[in-house]
Amino acid sequence: MDFISFLGDNLATFWTYTAFANITLGHVLMILVGLTFIYLAIAKEFEPMLLIPIGFGILIGNIPFKDAGLQLGIYEEGSVLNILYQGVTSGWYPPLIFLGIGAMTDFSALISNPKLMMIGAAAQFGIFGAYVLALAIGFEPNQAGAIGIIGGADGPTAIFLSSKLAPNLMGAIAISAYSYMALVPVIQPPIMRLLTSKKERVIRMKPPRVVSQTEKILFPIFGLLLTCFLVPSGLPLLGMLFFGNLLKESGVTRRLAETARGPLIDTITILLGVTVGASTQATQFLTWDSIKIFGLGALSFIIATTAGILFVKLFNLFLKKDNRINPLIGNSGVSAVPDSARISQVVGLEYDPTNYLLMHAMGPNVAGVIGSAVAAGILLGFLG
Repeated sequence: MDFISFLGDNLATFWTYTAFANITLGHVLMILVGLTFIYLAIAKEFEPMLLIPIGFGILIGNIPFKDAGLQLGIYEEGSVLNILYQGVTSGWYPPLIFLGIGAMTDFSALISNPKLMMIGAAAQFGIFGAYVLALAIGFEPNQAGAIGIIGGADGPTAIFLSSKLAPNLMGAIAISAYSYMALVPVIQPPIMRLLTSKKERVIRMKPPRVVSQTEKILFPIFGLLLTCFLVPSGLPLLGMLFFGNLLKESGVTRRLAETARGPLIDTITILLGVTVGASTQATQFLTWDSIKIFGLGALSFIIATTAGILFVKLFNLFLKKDNRINPLIGNSGVSAVPDSARISQVVGLEYDPTNYLLMHAMGPNVAGVIGSAVAAGILLGFLG
């Protein structure tokens, strides 16, 4: 009987350590969210490189356990997940992502038609619009700045800025930013069709001119000096973006460029996705603030898309007929590269199967990457 009692006590103690004994409704909800992310990534192919790591990270972060000093959770000092998460909280994953983005980005479309940069700038209204709305519903200025950056549709920038301004909201901001990046094919086309006429959708733009190698080499150098002299606080992101691009365009550092845009960015994407996902523990994540952030994120993304399209329509009033811009590329001012540019192409082909907008849309798309980093630097400069 003593042995049976001893065994029963051990089993009862063991049960208290299992996830079954510690699970809550919140954990179940977050696990369902993680499974939804994985489903969208696999079945719908919505940003699978991002949603699969984040979705699986959500599952990892919401396996409930008894807090017994075992150093399991991402918020427990010294745990493996906590150490990996320091790349997010300290803000050094995003600059490495930007290094890889720079090494894989071709700025030719922007160099050949510099006025497209203004579309990328116009789309940043989503950031500042969301900032004002966040202030209006009661968020503190630093929190509102971190929330507003969701409008740039740039996950690494959102993580970088929130790690500096509102670390306690980072999980909700990061998940919101990546969610809306993945939903670009769903959110943007209805707005594009609503705000443009059939006549505007079939505007043919002049083919971009050929850009010389010298121009490609000079662009990241002058781009760095111009943007970072203006907004020094954006240096970690902009510096790595332009450095990566110089590695690509110089022609003499091919191995470094291939490493930056291949193994390095893939490794950092995995670590960032999994740890950001794991940071969404139900006890930390399921709050009214998180719900508000998701709502503001949607509004900021809609504002950014709308501002880009309306800016093109306004700009066309001052351009000669043969120089007009197809407003369908206005959506690509957000920095979801290259998905938003691809959506410009897809919607354009619906109305004219011979009108290819992708190369034109890549101009404001890469300008949006620069613009969101500059906007983050501005917000960090006066809120940090």
